Amino acid sequence: MRALPFLLPPWLQAAGQASHAPLRLSATLLKATALELTILAGHLLLYPSGITQESRPASRPTGTPHLPPADGARPVVLLHGFIDNRSVFVLLRRSLAQHGRHHVESLNYSVLTCDIRTAADLLAQHIEEICERTGHREVDIVGHSLGGLIARYYIQRRGGDHRVRTLVTLGTPHEGTSVVPLMSAHPIVRQMRPDSDVIAELREPAPGCSTRFVSFWSDLDQVMTPPRTARVDHPDLLTHNVPVTGIGHLALPVHPAVAAGIRQAIDSDDLASHADGSASVA
Repeated sequence: MRALPFLLPPWLQAAGQASHAPLRLSATLLKATALELTILAGHLLLYPSGITQESRPASRPTGTPHLPPADGARPVVLLHGFIDNRSVFVLLRRSLAQHGRHHVESLNYSVLTCDIRTAADLLAQHIEEICERTGHREVDIVGHSLGGLIARYYIQRRGGDHRVRTLVTLGTPHEGTSVVPLMSAHPIVRQMRPDSDVIAELREPAPGCSTRFVSFWSDLDQVMTPPRTARVDHPDLLTHNVPVTGIGHLALPVHPAVAAGIRQAIDSDDLASHADGSASVA
């Protein structure tokens, strides 16, 4: 694995300081669970607002001169998780806009999607349209859970690395997850299992892949079983794995500390130095 030398701010670098005492762990778990339930309640209220695809500017007419981008900031594409929609990114989108990332787009894939490969092909079409419309050669992607796996498949298996500068994944089952065996009746859930063909394809060699991979994974993510399955560990990929403590799966796309790490990941072009970082938000 090639380590991605992207620097987290000092206040995010206090990794591994939490006590392993049972009492402290129980309190942290209770706090994280309460936060997950609160976020779930809020998300259920917002969910209807994200069911439809967001409106987008019209594409350039055929034959129109290709104008250079209006600014140097790459577009950011947000990709949601299983049985979710773009409403999960309301707070992250606001955070990105407040810090200069004004070109942010979300892609809804259907809840009826049954194949990660098909979803990756849809993502490829979406990104080509964005690049054609904006004049940018590359985009950044932030994917939550299954969304990160779809984006990674597009990059590794569909040649998307020439279009994606940085992929940030939040609680994505890069090595597959064994949570809730009964849900394996759904085809796309089976593709997220450790022994699936999709996970096996992503383990195959990927020489020359130029995309940078930054994965945020949480020790209290109950959807990732085991939690470290949300790390990207591949010898051919430029990766940086950021452990997050104190929050669960649903909190990853909405927590301000994680949002700060995401902003730095997509803004950083420094490949000259390396620092391991983690986000402790307990």
